[in-house]
Amino acid sequence: MLPLLALFLHCLPLASGDYDICKSWVTTDEGPTWEFYACQPKVMRLKDYVKVKVEPSGITCGDPPERFCSHENPYLCSNECDASNPDLAHPPRLMFDREDEGLATYWQSVPWSRYPSPLEANITLSWNKSVELTDDVVVTFEYGRPTAMVLEKSLDNGRTWHPYQFYAEDCTEAFGMAPRRARDLPASGAHRVLCTEEYSRWAGSKKEKHVRFEVRDRLAIFAGPDMRNMGNLYTRLESAKGLKDFFTLTDLRMRLLRPALGGTYVQRENLYKYFYAISNIEVIGRCKCNLHASLCSVREGSLQCECEHNTTGPDCGKCKRNFRTRSWRAGSYLPLPHGSPNACAAAGSAVGSIGRPRKDPIPKAPVATVAMRGAPSTLALSTSAARGPGAPSTPQPTEWIRPSTAAPLGESSPGPQMPSSAEVVGTFAAAPAPAPASRPFQLKPKSAEVVPIEEFQGGGRKARSPLAH
Repeated sequence: MLPLLALFLHCLPLASGDYDICKSWVTTDEGPTWEFYACQPKVMRLKDYVKVKVEPSGITCGDPPERFCSHENPYLCSNECDASNPDLAHPPRLMFDREDEGLATYWQSVPWSRYPSPLEANITLSWNKSVELTDDVVVTFEYGRPTAMVLEKSLDNGRTWHPYQFYAEDCTEAFGMAPRRARDLPASGAHRVLCTEEYSRWAGSKKEKHVRFEVRDRLAIFAGPDMRNMGNLYTRLESAKGLKDFFTLTDLRMRLLRPALGGTYVQRENLYKYFYAISNIEVIGRCKCNLHASLCSVREGSLQCECEHNTTGPDCGKCKRNFRTRSWRAGSYLPLPHGSPNACAAAGSAVGSIGRPRKDPIPKAPVATVAMRGAPSTLALSTSAARGPGAPSTPQPTEWIRPSTAAPLGESSPGPQMPSSAEVVGTFAAAPAPAPASRPFQLKPKSAEVVPIEEFQGGGRKARSPLAH
């Protein structure tokens, strides 16, 4: 329960704010009417609604069964991976399951038995919808963090990819980039792609397990270290070109390029201590609804916004038929504190306030409420989509998409099933051939600048690239 409380308090500044109500039934001099406001859904654990894919085929250990060693004692290889034995298997779904206290479950790759051929793996997380990151992406590795890795994002359901962040124990040698930290970025470069050495250097496989993509450090450039100046953050999200888009994606992909080496070079005589193992991936964010919805539910197996303001579409990205007298526009956080709804309008109709202060709504019960319920590790958050006459007095739960391993949000919300062994043959980015055992690898792009991910491709199909919030 304490970790849940800590997570809730950690996300509270981004979850709160004055954008939780889309419309209110108000009284004016002309009579009662709807008044619209910019609105957005609450934050949630996006890993509970994800589909995962691991590639290439055969990268998961256990088929055939094999033993592996640890860096702490590389000559005591008592651990076994066997895909046919549930107690010894390490399938991809274990990156997202609920773990008992003190017992880590994890996905594990095959060991680096084919050295010097690169040991690489792609892990792709897909939501089939645009989402917005509001807090750090945290990946927990068992048995050591990779010494080279790239995090990528897609905005078109995995058809094209952009680099998000590079990780290496030596950024200059691996990627031809100077190392930087997100917390040191200037305001003008808060959405810059960088390489960090902070999460790749060896510190013991059990001591340092986490690799982060620092969303919070970037947002704190505008909101302050305690995330209390949200007004300034919302203003910059509207005014700084590319900033809002930077935190938007439909898919995340981790390209694992080189496993933990135990703080030394590859030892050919004991290759069974080199592998990848991931016990948890935490992603905090919300559905992207263009400030036209405060609820997000499941339709046809995918997350979709419950659109208001006469908009429609998975992201509320267009006007409804008969409400197209003006071009569609996303809502705006400005003017503070309630923003502008930029609602779609029918011919000759008024569509509520555009940035006016809220009037006192007629006191009625909420029309719709979403309550994330279930096991203690599920956030308990709720929001009202609207307030108006005749609203029911009982909260109406909304169905959410989540993997089979997640606790149910309601008795009638089954959610999607996580692939039981989600290994799919697909585009696989290969790194350049490694150097001899006495030297580390060199994974250089064509220039020291941040470049499209094609620069890091090897064999196989060529990846493409785009971007948006």
